[in-house]
Amino acid sequence: MLSSTVKILEKAQTHEQALGLADNELLSSRLADDMWPLPNQIQSLWVHSAYAIEQVKTGIFKSNIQNIPANWQEMQTMLEQAQSSLAALAEGELETIANNSVAFVIGGKTRFTFTVQDFLLSFSMPNVHFHTTTTYAILRMKGVALGKFDFLGQMSTSNLD
Repeated sequence: MLSSTVKILEKAQTHEQALGLADNELLSSRLADDMWPLPNQIQSLWVHSAYAIEQVKTGIFKSNIQNIPANWQEMQTMLEQAQSSLAALAEGELETIANNSVAFVIGGKTRFTFTVQDFLLSFSMPNVHFHTTTTYAILRMKGVALGKFDFLGQMSTSNLD
């Protein structure tokens, strides 16, 4: 999802430049008034991917709504750093902590307790999909030429000859 979102952002920036739009036009876009704008969607992708992995290793997940990217480059950098962080995970590293406990803390209070596996699979992964989908939908709504394969990104296929 991160790599497809990087490419979606590249297309959006090209679209913006081709039409001569002001940076703020796409960056301030949101699907509904009560939803976050585009940069917050990207920051949330980072939170529920690389940041979540680092947090579950400590046994406590404290949401991070700071460091909202201010421009295209900051959004790209945030996603590229998340990809690098995830790529650096050792094989089997998450399996060794999968059954450990992780507390979901907001406002200094534990709201939920999960196993690491349940937190990542039932909370963070759906959030990654949600914020990727929302990013795609915002940009599609604003006229960026995106299709299903932009969202899907590089698929893993096998040659079964």
